Amino acid sequence: MIGNLEKFQGELAASGFPPLVNKLAGADFRGRIATRDLGPLRLVTLDTPESACIGRKRDASDGENLAIKVMTRGQTRIEQGRGHAELGPADLVLLDPTRTLRFESTAAAHVTILVPRRELRIRPTLVDRLIGVRIDGSHGPGALVSVLARESVRSATEFREAEALRSAAAVIELIAVALEARLGDEQPAPDERLRDRIAGYIEARLADPDLSPPGIAAAHHISVRRLHKLFEDQPLTVAALIRHRRLERCRAELTGSGRTVTAVAARWGFSDPTHFSKLFKTTYGYNARALVTNNRARTTRTGTAGPEHDGGHQGRR
Repeated sequence: MIGNLEKFQGELAASGFPPLVNKLAGADFRGRIATRDLGPLRLVTLDTPESACIGRKRDASDGENLAIKVMTRGQTRIEQGRGHAELGPADLVLLDPTRTLRFESTAAAHVTILVPRRELRIRPTLVDRLIGVRIDGSHGPGALVSVLARESVRSATEFREAEALRSAAAVIELIAVALEARLGDEQPAPDERLRDRIAGYIEARLADPDLSPPGIAAAHHISVRRLHKLFEDQPLTVAALIRHRRLERCRAELTGSGRTVTAVAARWGFSDPTHFSKLFKTTYGYNARALVTNNRARTTRTGTAGPEHDGGHQGRR
């Protein structure tokens, strides 16, 4: 598809990219965008004129996917998080659609693979170290991903469903290998090590109803302001991370324990059952009580608790 700026931006947003403001675009802007799906992957090809863009971050609840951008023509300079990448043909970079993005490029062509976060199986703290970092596409695992991205775009429509799923799994595995190889070249900064320790501290104390930013800051001998600064470029704030992980624990326990909603909520730090129920439904799109009812029904039919039911929704990652 070839379109003017308004149509191009609409197609881009519909494909899962953050809204873009192009400082160089005028009435004569022309861009090409095409989208194909390969199993759980979405492949987006872009052909754009010279650009200087700011991508406004999407809501964290839209952050199901990460993006692997592969350059096929032109030069691009990208900034996201703490990463600064100078990309040429074949190079690739990992991007997060929920974060602010800045880039400048010559007339260029790109292939972007949108990958579900859960499929990569890389810890969020490690993903943070890779956001906005150039991965060399001329050799090693990066070269395999670069070639495969371009070939997948050309042949994605030729796969049957089972073939598409298996091929997507192979692409995801290669992307994970390329990312892990790049991690081997990076040493975590002091802030990242501290943030990792804080994340572990939070995880170990989710059941403590008094877990809060002031207590976390005091335990790590830093100010609350410093604590918030550590997480300012992360998908979730400290308070939101605590809430999100507690909700995840509640959802898992409600799925298989047979305990009441009130008991599970209290166990994981939610003292107000009504507030918990509203928060749970807002996050997952279905009632917490539905998990208990569904599990009891399965237990009655089979005598054992069944697999996790998520109502067709995924929580925030």
